Amino acid sequence: MTARQRDSYSAADDGTLAPDAGFAEYLAAPEGPETLAGQVGPHVPIRTVTADGRHGPVAIRIYGEAGRADGPALVWLHGGGFVSGGLDMPESDYLARVLSSAGTPVLSVDYRLARDGVHFPVPHDDALTGWFWARKNAAGLGLDPDLLCLGGAGAGGNLAVGAALYLTDAGKPLPAKLLLAYPFLHAELPPPAGGLDADVMATLPRHLRFTLEDCLRNAENYVGGPVSMASSYAMPGYADPSGLPPTAIVACEYDDVRGSSELFAANLEHAGVAVSFFLARGAVHGHLNHAAGSPEAQPVLDFLARELASAKAV
Repeated sequence: MTARQRDSYSAADDGTLAPDAGFAEYLAAPEGPETLAGQVGPHVPIRTVTADGRHGPVAIRIYGEAGRADGPALVWLHGGGFVSGGLDMPESDYLARVLSSAGTPVLSVDYRLARDGVHFPVPHDDALTGWFWARKNAAGLGLDPDLLCLGGAGAGGNLAVGAALYLTDAGKPLPAKLLLAYPFLHAELPPPAGGLDADVMATLPRHLRFTLEDCLRNAENYVGGPVSMASSYAMPGYADPSGLPPTAIVACEYDDVRGSSELFAANLEHAGVAVSFFLARGAVHGHLNHAAGSPEAQPVLDFLARELASAKAV
């Protein structure tokens, strides 16, 4: 393939796990989550600002200081199925600390969750509020607005792609690159290429699964009704991705949602958008949250750091 580079890794054998056990066995073992408790990541400067949005103020937590004048920064959106999560979850906080300590400032957006009567487009609009604030204030932060990247994990990946589609349609400046970790882009999940290992999937604790039923229920809650009425900004996997910026995608080997990443990557490639695709072997959905600070998660963070470093102005 020309536009799409594939990479992968397998969980390391530390003597306590089978060579290919990966996150599935690591996280199922009691000592796994206990070992990871308290992993807060590197110490970096952190401050919080507030942006005025259509639905009220939106908090943005800024990690790190201005990097190289010609270096990128990342606007990041956490996951949680639109109904949970926040800036303190490892998938957001730990990731931001690691990337910013390596020289890439991260602006993490505290979008409203789809709870207590909140539905699309509120989280989508909050994501855009964070993006527009970052663009407007980039110079004052010592950042190049044309090297700002946009990304997210799970539902945050959905919000990142939905925001990028809006920017494309509106003729607004685009992110230099999209960075997506196991994004939730389709309400009705396409099957993963090659299927999933049924034996491994059956051993996963329920909290490590994000099933077809989970996805449909979360999508309906986010949309506020049947998914058939969803805007392409709400379920962006169904939209024409032409015109989107270069995109880096992390997919997980043992993830019900993997097919969504694979189909979106194929659609991007068909539309002529450059794609870097990283298959995290042994990994499960949400592993950047469940296993932050573990050796198993580091290759994914390294991949994202490399993709950020290679970002160029669109």
